[in-house]
Amino acid sequence: MWVNYAILKQNPESQNNDHPMAKQKKILVGPIFQNTAFESEARGTGLERLRQLAQVEPYSQREMTARHARDVVAVVADSVLFTPEFYAAADELRIIARWGVGFDKVNVDEATEHGVIVTVTPVHMDTVAEYTITQWLATLKRVYTLNQASHQGDFTILCTFEAQGSTLGLYGFGRIGQQVALRAKPLLGEQGRLLVYDIRNDIQELAARFGAEAVDSPAILFEECDTVSLHVAGDETIVGYDLLATMKPHASLINPSRGNLVNDEAANQAIREERLFYYVVDDSVSGPRVIHRDHPRIICTNHNGGITVESTIRLDVMAFSQVTDALQGRLPQHVLNQSVLEHPRVKSYLNI
Repeated sequence: MWVNYAILKQNPESQNNDHPMAKQKKILVGPIFQNTAFESEARGTGLERLRQLAQVEPYSQREMTARHARDVVAVVADSVLFTPEFYAAADELRIIARWGVGFDKVNVDEATEHGVIVTVTPVHMDTVAEYTITQWLATLKRVYTLNQASHQGDFTILCTFEAQGSTLGLYGFGRIGQQVALRAKPLLGEQGRLLVYDIRNDIQELAARFGAEAVDSPAILFEECDTVSLHVAGDETIVGYDLLATMKPHASLINPSRGNLVNDEAANQAIREERLFYYVVDDSVSGPRVIHRDHPRIICTNHNGGITVESTIRLDVMAFSQVTDALQGRLPQHVLNQSVLEHPRVKSYLNI
């Protein structure tokens, strides 16, 4: 059965007010839950079950402040910013369940200080890895340039490249980087190279297990690789003009992580100077990336790389489960701020 969330929202009588958590309490859910393109039986069933615990309300604001905190016991959050004022006012709040893995806007330290559990939903690693492989092959084959040229009446044959025998660099070798490696290695063939850079202590052993070579600095990736892909958590800029200027003119940079990892002005300049061929970023043409608007070799994909019909169902199921566990006194999966489990507020309701 497919359940339309708009219909659920319009039927407050379906709330179960007999549950001790249900009276006047609220679970806030992000804008993705109002996107009818991603309706599913799992989503409909999950939302109905949450409604047995508290009133489910959608939010659309981009910032959570004190005025949004009253009676909130849980949030299934997108990339909304959580302010310290929100946490200070949210005296009923138990959990922020991130619908995804990014947490730079959750304000984890404030959550921990106020006894709020923060979870992530790492169930779309395969999806992001597939996106990365897709962009890797598309850039090697010059798909974007050929498409634009053909639509403009230019039927010139371009030089393109094979994955086999090329050199692919992965900046960051966590769960997603490893999934990329599994898919890339067969395509690279016996003559291809897979280089990885990561600050983790076991990187040499881990790289060897995936048939990759660990390098000592990001500079080696940018100098030697035909394609570099970024798989780093956080929001700190790690790629500037100094690295981009060392790339091969035919090479491409893929950023499936966060737009802010790359200095956009530097990327735009480097592309214009033919320092590299493509920059692909899974983020929108907004904010600092507005300078890329209409650039034929800077590809922006609205942070959609981890979102598919299948991954959305997995994200929904896990986030709903995490909220349910926290509200019913169980330890949720994938708690980001483990130290919060020692907070008196958490100990008062969590059976651990």
